[in-house]
Amino acid sequence: MNPILHDSLQLKTRRQFLGHAGQFSLGAIAMHAMQQKAGAAMVADNPLIPKKTHFAPKAKRVIYLHMSGAPPHLDLFDYKPELVKRSGQDCPDSILKGRRFAFTTGVPKLMGTPRTFARYGKAGMWMSDACPNFHTIADEICMVRSMNTDQFNHAPAELLLFTGHARQGRPSMGAWATYGLGTENQDLPGFVALISSGTQPSGGQGCWGSGFIPSVYQGVQCRSKGDPVLFVSDPAGMNRAMRRKTLDALQDLNQQQVAEFGHPETVTRIAQYELAFRMQTSVPEVMDISQEPQHVIEAYGAKPGESSFANNCLLARRLVEKGVRFVNLFDWGWDFHGTSEGSGITTGLTAKMAATDKPVSALIKDLKQRGLLEDTLVIWGGEFGRTPFREGRTAASAVLGRDHYPDCYTLFMAGGGVKAGFDYGSTDELGFSVAENKVHVHDFQATVMHLLGFDHERLTYRFQGRDYRLTDIHGHVVKDLLA
Repeated sequence: MNPILHDSLQLKTRRQFLGHAGQFSLGAIAMHAMQQKAGAAMVADNPLIPKKTHFAPKAKRVIYLHMSGAPPHLDLFDYKPELVKRSGQDCPDSILKGRRFAFTTGVPKLMGTPRTFARYGKAGMWMSDACPNFHTIADEICMVRSMNTDQFNHAPAELLLFTGHARQGRPSMGAWATYGLGTENQDLPGFVALISSGTQPSGGQGCWGSGFIPSVYQGVQCRSKGDPVLFVSDPAGMNRAMRRKTLDALQDLNQQQVAEFGHPETVTRIAQYELAFRMQTSVPEVMDISQEPQHVIEAYGAKPGESSFANNCLLARRLVEKGVRFVNLFDWGWDFHGTSEGSGITTGLTAKMAATDKPVSALIKDLKQRGLLEDTLVIWGGEFGRTPFREGRTAASAVLGRDHYPDCYTLFMAGGGVKAGFDYGSTDELGFSVAENKVHVHDFQATVMHLLGFDHERLTYRFQGRDYRLTDIHGHVVKDLLA
């Protein structure tokens, strides 16, 4: 095959020709020039260096505690005396008409909570007996009782919550935050994901993925037992000096590719190799909770060497203390349909809260004691709510359960610029609809971005000819939540 010449570029093989053919149109040439410019800038500036925000942020970092499966808000926070009074009655037709449910057909029975409620904190915040440790942080949290989502199945609802879209492929909230902020510690990832209860969220790794933005901004999944990060250790027969030489050789090859193609993912590859090398010493140290004083370990209910939600809460504090921007904790097991004793809103919910409300309360108190809560936003919640009636398929069971419900649910936040000891929004007397101050998932996302110092409409990434953002084309900042 004769060599093919294009300007000063000599292509000697079919593969080289096909690889460059797409660059020969005017549009492709222009795009290539822009990519080269962007790529050069990214090489000059580490993509994870700290970056300026649109305005002064209230929060410098986020700890997002996601209860995968959707906690039953009516049995935890949203007290409905009228629903208790009418428990066992048929749901009114006017309420059910036109609504969809995941597992309920026919006319279900209203179900008031079997839990005992009381008011806590200076504001008299309603909470149930299922979360006794949360009672002690009532004056620190901002309770949002009027959340609303569009999705009633777990995976789409989690993806909508974390990526702004109900299908895979969009950047997650943590990726957007890291893309906008960079990281304060160049030896650690900007975004870390931690899993407990043995299962990933239904939305999968897309909940902490980077979608179409450079993958250097995706969450790094760490483990609280064993090697913190898979494959971060040197393989057998390779020492650290040899690893360094190998990375230097790879970097030379990658730099050549950047100079030729200017692709941002090549810059990402360089940054990730270098970060992984630095992480070999920094990650094991920060992930070793045995270094903590015994009274701190006991306050969280943590057990060094094990894998648990309590351990992950303590790890989250250690990570943000070291400069990690966004830490996402995913805890599986909150799908309270009542199909078994462990999934009911009496015994099952009691057991689940016993493993979680102590470490969450300890985390918020610990952050405050260390002076970190003021600029660390802590979020606790699920992907949607639970029905004010008993799930139909388990109606004959002795175990009480609730179906999926997107129309209203509750989450809470603490620190990071939100009002403390504050109740926001409400649902109607039976808990079927938001009665006051509806907060859609996109509004919530816009508010989180605002607290981090970003106008959610301006924090964008251009992909396939369009500027994308976390909130898609929706969302308004809920200013009433801001301190």
